[in-house]
Amino acid sequence: MQSIQDLHAPSLPPAWAETQTEFHDAGLLEPQASRLAFADPEFLLRRETRGIRFQLEMLKPDLAQTEAKIEHTVVVFGSARFPDMATAQAQLHAATQSGLKQDVTQAETGVRNAKHYENARVFARLVAQTCSCLPDDEKLFICTGGGPGIMEAANRGAQEAGAPSVALNIVLPHEQRPNPYVTPELSFKFHYFALRKMHFMMRAKALVAFPGGFGTLDELFEVMTLVQTRKSRPVPILLFGTDYWKRLINMDVLVEEGMISPDDLKLFSYVDTPEAAWQVICDFYQLNVV
Repeated sequence: MQSIQDLHAPSLPPAWAETQTEFHDAGLLEPQASRLAFADPEFLLRRETRGIRFQLEMLKPDLAQTEAKIEHTVVVFGSARFPDMATAQAQLHAATQSGLKQDVTQAETGVRNAKHYENARVFARLVAQTCSCLPDDEKLFICTGGGPGIMEAANRGAQEAGAPSVALNIVLPHEQRPNPYVTPELSFKFHYFALRKMHFMMRAKALVAFPGGFGTLDELFEVMTLVQTRKSRPVPILLFGTDYWKRLINMDVLVEEGMISPDDLKLFSYVDTPEAAWQVICDFYQLNVV
């Protein structure tokens, strides 16, 4: 049975609670009437100043990316739970040694999903390498949510190619640190999902969705809806891993039931290799890459 919830409890957690962990000196958050308003954290974290915090979360990453001359991004989404292949194989070896069937099954799934990590890594490296020869106003940079799994793989691939990459991280109840492959000066943290999503779209010239869970689906369908309703200009939306996506979502049912038009199926494409994904993007923008 679910526990009884307090009707009067706020739906959104206060920014104050999450921000306390950002300060080493908790005393800094004690209210002081003598502080200037814009230098008073306690005041800025009130419910009534939420609109100001929206503005700040909009401005800080935008200004930093503009200063870094990052205007076009390829956004990579996907599960935070996928390990790299070396880690997955080591886990399978350990599980096999233990002889526990459940552990072996779980480790085998990890090896199967590790291919997505490696594909995301290769894709990001391919984007970064080929964009290095493009004019500054045509360069595409990898952008992720900054966490582990697929996000880590994409940031890692860009780093391996010697290119910077962007991370738009989010404060969660369970701590999520930026992965070690993010460019530090382009690693941003958000309190509000809505502002984070807006930043994903502001510079996005393509979206590549690898297999993932609720978060990936949320971000994927947000982009699809924006493009479908013409709130956003068309961009390549790539579902990486045809077998996974077609097993997970039967898009044809939406057409058969009249929920979307047949033309809406043209909003996205299925791809299965890093090279195919990059080619779709290059063809869409007629990028002159060798």
